[in-house]
Amino acid sequence: MPTLLLNCDLGESYGARRVGMDAEIMPHIHQANIACGLHGGDPLTIAETLALARRHGVAVGAHPSYPDLEGFGRRSMDLPAAQLVALMHYQMAALEGMALTQGLQLAHVKPHGALYNDMLAKPGVRAAVLQAMARYHRPLTLILQATPQADAHREEARAAGVALQLEAFADRRYLADGALMPRSEAGAVLDARQMLEQAERLCNEGCVIAADGSRLRIAAQTLCVHGDNPASVQAVKALRALVAGG
Repeated sequence: MPTLLLNCDLGESYGARRVGMDAEIMPHIHQANIACGLHGGDPLTIAETLALARRHGVAVGAHPSYPDLEGFGRRSMDLPAAQLVALMHYQMAALEGMALTQGLQLAHVKPHGALYNDMLAKPGVRAAVLQAMARYHRPLTLILQATPQADAHREEARAAGVALQLEAFADRRYLADGALMPRSEAGAVLDARQMLEQAERLCNEGCVIAADGSRLRIAAQTLCVHGDNPASVQAVKALRALVAGG
């Protein structure tokens, strides 16, 4: 088994808006987080992405977001917990239904964009996400960023009866407190060489080098990658060989 699974956000095209290189990246990952229609992912795109995952034996998960097509799910929204739970269920159930028609079982849930960030930063949002997971009709694993608060997050998930899978990021620079450097800052997104170096360190040492030069320990089971262009696809191919041990 690989030291780390590779997960990627896919199926985010919508109508004429094309996002990512799904067909090229799918053969090299273990988990596909598939958009559910509220930030990206029209019905045909979802169906085609599921078919790709089936063809390549990739586990499929829901990638729910705030209802924000215009902003690609990157704008935070202050929603009541009940509304957020309903939004999660709406998206999870839609993707699960489409997956079942192709003989696939939904395996996990990874929130997208601002919802993912809010889940980490705001206890109320995290509680609502855990509530949505716990109340769904069957158990699914929640993917959450591995941070120095990982033990507390595991305890929250355990109390809610939710399985948790912690993730690290191959192509993002970390701050010393375990947060990701904002994309707006120079150097926040690593180039292909830096990404491979960070992934190798995560596999072999369980740590990354933070922006201030300190070593930051990260206990993760899955590694988030992106396949937005040919260079990144080639980098993910190299990552797959790395996490598989050569």
